[in-house]
Amino acid sequence: ARQVAPLSVRLSAGRVFNQPPPTQGVSSLAILGLFDRLGVPQAEGFAHVHGVVEATKRAFAWRNRHVGDPACMQADPAAFLQPGALDAEAACIDAQRAAPWPVPTAPGDTVWLGAADAQGRVVSYIQSVYWEFGSGVVLPESGVQWQNRGASFTLDAGPNQLAPGRLPFHTLNPALALLDDGRVLAYGTMGGEGQPQTQAAFFTRHVLFGQDMQAAITAPRWLLGRTWGDQSTNLKLESRFEPALVQALRSAGHDVQVVGAFEDMMGHAGAVAVHPDGRIEGATDPRADGICAGV
Repeated sequence: ARQVAPLSVRLSAGRVFNQPPPTQGVSSLAILGLFDRLGVPQAEGFAHVHGVVEATKRAFAWRNRHVGDPACMQADPAAFLQPGALDAEAACIDAQRAAPWPVPTAPGDTVWLGAADAQGRVVSYIQSVYWEFGSGVVLPESGVQWQNRGASFTLDAGPNQLAPGRLPFHTLNPALALLDDGRVLAYGTMGGEGQPQTQAAFFTRHVLFGQDMQAAITAPRWLLGRTWGDQSTNLKLESRFEPALVQALRSAGHDVQVVGAFEDMMGHAGAVAVHPDGRIEGATDPRADGICAGV
């Protein structure tokens, strides 16, 4: 284990923190930073979904070019999250048309946990063995199963190139926010490529647009890119979205596939918040078997 300083981005509602490389935390923060600059007035409409999806494309493109072992990276993720850099990226987003997006990703086997205590300490945590059953190697003395994150390495030159002693890129990025209203909010999800997208869906709905915490997690979600056992890179939407929104996204150039009402592929999100008066609030995802519990 290593103790590292988190990345952060300042938003209109507070400061959000996430993990530095070799995780994809920079992309989760960039999505929020870019969307915050688009001036979207309300949730659930075309501007909301299109805006987050297009911000995701910009953030993922930077991530895919630059993120890997931090000792081998040429680009500074903290600089990418500065106001000037985000302003320039946001200016490239077309509010009416979808940018092309053919980017493959990888599967995973992951769980997010959040906790808060009476003293106001809040933890956002993710555990993963990467692919289902990880490497398939179990330590007989402890029963601990080894992960297989090394599968993320590439032979191509760059910050994620396979080499002795290097750290592979990975998708784990538990989030935490210090909000201007005094709340401390931990949130996250499993889901590989979907983690930053589910984080953005939850945060924009709950924090930026004021939806109830549980409602923001339960609300229909989208996923740009592939999921387990599927190489498609289209935009998948749960069927609970309004048909008019689906049509508007298609008309804007998004390759939309409508899936079931509550899909496992959309992640298993959760959140916990400590309010200034000491109240603790939590929510969990109906797409999975998570739970909120006081102990």
